Amino acid sequence: MHQPNPNPSAVPHPTASGSAPSPVPSPDLSPAQLDRARGALLATAAGDALGAGYEFGPPLDEGEAVFMKGGGAFDWESGEWTDDTSMLVPMARELAAGHRLEDEATLDAIVTAWIGWARTAPDVGAQTRGVLTDAHTPTARGARAAAIRLHERTGRSAGNGSLMRTAPVALGYLGAGREAELAAAALSVSALTHADESAGEACAIWCLAIRHAVLTGELNLRGQLRWLADDRAAFWAQILDVAQVRQPRDFERNGWVVEALQGAWSAITHGAGLVDTLERAVRGGLDTDTVAAIAGGLAGAVHGASALPAEWIAVLHGWPGLDAAGLGELAERAVRAR
Repeated sequence: MHQPNPNPSAVPHPTASGSAPSPVPSPDLSPAQLDRARGALLATAAGDALGAGYEFGPPLDEGEAVFMKGGGAFDWESGEWTDDTSMLVPMARELAAGHRLEDEATLDAIVTAWIGWARTAPDVGAQTRGVLTDAHTPTARGARAAAIRLHERTGRSAGNGSLMRTAPVALGYLGAGREAELAAAALSVSALTHADESAGEACAIWCLAIRHAVLTGELNLRGQLRWLADDRAAFWAQILDVAQVRQPRDFERNGWVVEALQGAWSAITHGAGLVDTLERAVRGGLDTDTVAAIAGGLAGAVHGASALPAEWIAVLHGWPGLDAAGLGELAERAVRAR
């Protein structure tokens, strides 16, 4: 990461109206900004739960109805989120408690929570499970070492498992001039399980775009490439170019972080509002819950939690015994503690 070039133009995106519960305004953020901060987490969870019933399935036809139906390979309840959202909860809790992601003790607490969760979780990504199982100690240092060993052993550690959980990182860095800190934190949290640079870079630019959306209501992922080295910015610019002219179904290797991001970005750029974006992500097939969760993190930060349907909010729930209200409260507390 380096200091950016002049800021390219941002693309404004209107905020849709909906029926999520109204939050208490933060003393630092406007009600609209707080709604968008809550949206980053709640739309991640909604996309995750929406896609859970379709995971590993084939792409759906354009316009085919998508339902919050549950079921799927792990027999999820309707509205139940999966590992994509479960893994972000410990991060959100640490931020809500006022802890800094720069502190090793905070990262230790996150890893410890992940290891405890993974013991009984029905669905943990193969790469993430391998790292958490191989960590010699339940610490950030142990997890990073296990992630590096996996990368050195296989040469393949660019799964989508760190990008799917990255949204709450952005909420800890909404203050003025904190972009570089946010990028570093996103890289650091990604590296706990994913040693490949592509996974970390994807998390960094996605978090920076979420931050920008929460603060401004604008969709501007491409503008965040300025925080990458020039050669890596050029790589990701080409990735985004391809995504914008294709559909989520075209990215069949969406377990790979690059194509997962492309599927999510395609859904966002072609979507007419938050619900349509999440449904498009699910219609892409295969790793439906993760692509929709990734899309939800950024699209939710643009449109806000209020753009989620009341019927989704009513059933949304998951580990560790949270519902939509509880997850939204974590988002609010994370923002206030920043």
